[in-house]
This record gives sequence, C-alpha cells and structure tokens, in this order.
Amino acid sequence: MNTIAPGVKLRLSVMMFLQYMMFAVWWVPMAAYLKNMEVSASYQAWILSVMPLGCLASPLICMVADRHFASQRVLTVLNLGCALFFFLGARETHPDWIFVVLLLGMCFYMPTWSLTNAIAMANYPPEKFPQIRVFGSIGWVASAAFSLIAATNLFGVAIDGTAIPLYCGAATALLAALLNLTLPNTPPPAKGQKASMVDALGLRALTLLKDRNFAIFILLSLLTMIPFTLYFSLGSQFFESQGFRQVTATMNLGQLVEIFLMVLVPLALMRWGVKWTMVGGLCALAIRYFALWGGVAGNQEYLYYIAILVHGIIFGFFFVGGQVYVDKKAPPEVRAQAQGLIVLICFGVGMLIGTFGSVELIQRYTTDSVVNWSPVFAIMALISTVLVVALIALFRDDTKSTA
Repeated sequence: MNTIAPGVKLRLSVMMFLQYMMFAVWWVPMAAYLKNMEVSASYQAWILSVMPLGCLASPLICMVADRHFASQRVLTVLNLGCALFFFLGARETHPDWIFVVLLLGMCFYMPTWSLTNAIAMANYPPEKFPQIRVFGSIGWVASAAFSLIAATNLFGVAIDGTAIPLYCGAATALLAALLNLTLPNTPPPAKGQKASMVDALGLRALTLLKDRNFAIFILLSLLTMIPFTLYFSLGSQFFESQGFRQVTATMNLGQLVEIFLMVLVPLALMRWGVKWTMVGGLCALAIRYFALWGGVAGNQEYLYYIAILVHGIIFGFFFVGGQVYVDKKAPPEVRAQAQGLIVLICFGVGMLIGTFGSVELIQRYTTDSVVNWSPVFAIMALISTVLVVALIALFRDDTKSTA
C-alpha cells in the first residue's frame, strides 16, 4: 500500500472504537446480570454461549464480503441488526427468549470482528494494524467509563447487573452503522470468481490447514480459549463474589493497560517474530491464573489486580499477533475468510467449549451456592502453563518479518 487517503486512519480508528464498545458495554457485566435474575447454571451456560454460537455465522458472512459485496456495506447491515437485537434483548425477561434474541444479535455481531480486521488491513499497512486495533481497546475501556458516568449522572443507580447496558449497546451499534457509511470502499477481492459449495459455506480458508505451522497455530489458539473464557465470560461472577461493586470498571482496567501495550505489538512482531510474541501472551495468561489462585488462597486482593492488568499482554500479544500472522499466511482472495476462520475457531468453537467447561468446573466446586475458586484457578493455571510449553516446542514462525 503506497498511499493512504487523508482521514482514513481516523475513520478506521473510530470504526474499531464503536465496534468493541457496543459489545463490551453489556457483555462484561452479563454474568452478574444473569446471576441477579437468578438464572440457573444450565441457562447461564447457554446464554453465555451466544457469543461462540454467533461465530458460526462468521465464515458465511465473510465469504459474502470476499466475493459479492463491499465489506463496509456488509458491516453496515450487520450493525443495524445488532442495534435491533440488543434492544430486543434488553426487553426480554425469560431465559429462553433472552437466549434466542441475543443469539440472533451475536450472529450479526461476531462476523464484524473479522470484517473490521479485513477492512483495516485492506486500507492500512497490515504490519501497522495494531495502531488501528488499539482503538477497539479504547472503546472497551470507554464502556467502563460510560457505566460509571451513566450510573452517576444519567440513571442514578449502578447499571451493572441490569438490562440498561444492552440498551446502550443497541444505541452504539446504530451509531456505528452510520459511521460505516463514511468508510473507504473495500471491494470484494474475489469478485467474479467461480464459487463452490466450500465458498458458499465460507470454508475456503480451511485449505490453509494443510500447512503444518498454521494447523498447530489453529489448534493451540483453540485450546487457549479454554482458560481465556473463564475470565472473559465469567470473571464478573468471581469479582462480584469477592465484594467488588463496580465490576465492569474494575475488569476494564485490563483494557486500559491494553491501550498502551497494543502499540508495542508491531515492535514485538518485528523484533521477536510471531512465535515469541504469542509466547509472551500465553505466559501472561499463566500469570493471570497463578495470581488469581494465589489471591484466593492467601486472601491477597492485590493479586487480583495483577490478573486484571495482564489482559492487555494476553490479548495484544497472542490474539492480535495471531491475526497479523493469519493475514500474512492467507492469499488475498481468502483473507477475510481466513480472519473469519480464526474468529470461528477461537471465539466460536473454543469459547463454546470454554464456556460449558468453565460453568461445569465452577459447579463442581460449588457448595451451598458458594464457589471454592482456588481449585478452579489452579486447574486453569496448569492448562495455561502446558500451552506455553506446547507453543514453544511445536510452533515455528515461518512468516517473513516486515520492517
């Protein structure tokens, strides 16, 4: 990419900001909301699985962007769907209908992660993608700031654990849809090419699994989601049980640090390569669970903050580093599908397994509605450590470094 039109970086940055804010504002406190509604553990597992189940739509939607319509137009339609279903989800009170409506909403939302990545990397140098992606982290942090401001000035009550965050998500999605109309045109790179059933299902990117290193990368990314999901989806339940009052704001301290760490990702990729950048992310994941384990066992609250603050290293170094790796490995005609594949594997299959596994693990160590968190975190610390060793031993960085 030789020239970049003025204002493109700004518009791409705002796109990322709104895309992540619309989700974080209601997803972070969702577990606490379900607990306050006295939703059973089985219902809780299914409702918290709407995110991974929604990922199943990602490959198909990304195929549409690859072959038929400009990506920014597809993104606009998806955001309008998010606005509708987040609004309807806020109005539902029965667990069955909450699950159905939010599942539809996430079928519209989850493809936007890979689409925004593809749009950003098509209109900005891929190796500088973290400079755009960091605004997603800023949007995530802004959702926490908004929850504090809204609780103080707009609603007069704490909005965590209520349906209000879903209304806020719907409003943000509508604003994002309007912003998308100003994005640079990103035409389908494979337009006019003959489509097969594989393309219709958005699975052309599966051919990349023939590459040994890519297959190992996918497998380890899948397994990493098991410990990652416990904190990501059920962390609000733990922190509320420990007496934290502003759960969303507390957990979003990790995204606040992520803002600053994200700008280091290009430097890490350039100096260390993909492999050791991702190893750093997995080491931070292990540190998170050792800190939580030690915090519970020794009643040391400061260790909880260590577990929160390493989130930026985990997400930036492992997941964003992995997205850059996928962009470098995939041919242009399947690049959006490849981004959709990694979203499907991580936040679809991996998070689905992680959600049900985490809920079951918590239930196994629950007595009279009180969770014994120490063995839960010990198990996750062990899994994270094994993943670090596996990544070092099995994965080889076979992408060319770009200065």
